[in-house]
Amino acid sequence: MTSSATLLTVHRATREIGGNCIEITHGDHRLILDVGSPLDPPPDATPSSLIPSTLDTTHPVDAIIVSHPHQDHYGLLTALPSDWPVWSGAPTEELMRITSALTGRHIEQQVHHYKSFEPFTIGPFTVTPYLTDHSAFDAHMLLVEVAGKRVFYSGDFRRTGRKSVLVDRLLESPPRDVDVLLMEGTTLGRTGGFPPESELEDRFVDYIDHTSGRVFVTWSAQNIDRTVTIYRACKRTGRTLVLDPYAVDVLERLAPYSKGLPQLGWKGLRAVVAGSISRMYKNPIRMNDPDFIDRISRSGKAFGAAKLETKSNKNVIMLRPSLLRDYIRQGVELTGEDAWVFSMWSGYLARPEFEPVRTAFADVGVKPDLIHTSGHAAKSDLIEFARAVAPRTMVPIHGESWDEHTADFSPVTRLGDGEPLVLS
Repeated sequence: MTSSATLLTVHRATREIGGNCIEITHGDHRLILDVGSPLDPPPDATPSSLIPSTLDTTHPVDAIIVSHPHQDHYGLLTALPSDWPVWSGAPTEELMRITSALTGRHIEQQVHHYKSFEPFTIGPFTVTPYLTDHSAFDAHMLLVEVAGKRVFYSGDFRRTGRKSVLVDRLLESPPRDVDVLLMEGTTLGRTGGFPPESELEDRFVDYIDHTSGRVFVTWSAQNIDRTVTIYRACKRTGRTLVLDPYAVDVLERLAPYSKGLPQLGWKGLRAVVAGSISRMYKNPIRMNDPDFIDRISRSGKAFGAAKLETKSNKNVIMLRPSLLRDYIRQGVELTGEDAWVFSMWSGYLARPEFEPVRTAFADVGVKPDLIHTSGHAAKSDLIEFARAVAPRTMVPIHGESWDEHTADFSPVTRLGDGEPLVLS
């Protein structure tokens, strides 16, 4: 093998969902696509211990390219050398930094920004980011060109969100002459399709209309599509959406990148300032932004958790385990007229942190209702995508059931974690 060889190595994610870490090497140049942490790491794991053993951290890289701001795609940044340059979308940097701060960790690398659909060059590599539809804001597919070879990385995508037209357009005019398609397969093994966000909005409207008490909803504050869906449902039913300060902060940080995002002070949108999140923002090791909490509290558009008891019938209230503890400490009592919607992947509901929430609602005879759709493409969409791109070969990643489905995606090169593929 010559020093000018081009190699592709998937350090992790050939047989699991999440933890993506992909390297393209040409001569002495190295480009890393995503540096994700596993979805279910051991309880005692540290970020450093989760770095794939085949990823060489002793030599420099030209860049780390982050496809989108989910931790299974960037979560190891804080454990990697601080002099490794990082490229991402500007909104992705905002979300990575705020999430890292929540955990008391901070991203030390310099982060450069790419722009959707605009190619940029790093060493011998030319990278073109394609904005796509996913449950993460600012998610991209990545086309990497080097030494006459073209590698297209799907990142995570779907066709059911509020940016589904982006995937439709790509299917009509995909990148051509792709040598390798690195494609996710999160939903393989699941049956049927997934409802679009517009259908979820209608379901929320019907659900809220048929609930006489408060509606508590659990969802990720960084799932912006879902926040918009729930806010629109509240507007249609005359309810007030009550967010915690962290969700308000996320919306404010992303406002410069999308003018239509709901903001505190909009009609029917308020904040509840609870103890645990306030302490998080005032903690200099974590968010280190007490002025933000003070500003929210003085805005006239926020109230303490105790007010949730007296404003009950008109509120749709954001809920996480820590928030429920805050609400109960402030005297909020659940009743049988209340409802709880779980608007995340159903598997999370079984996790230990949700046991107190399940118990609290069960004690008043309320069961969780699931109103959710996947952040990932259904099998039929994956097949259509692969056929449209028509690569010389496809390398399956980010999936647990690829071995049962590769026949639908021929031609396929099945790699193991850390196994290099020679491109030239």
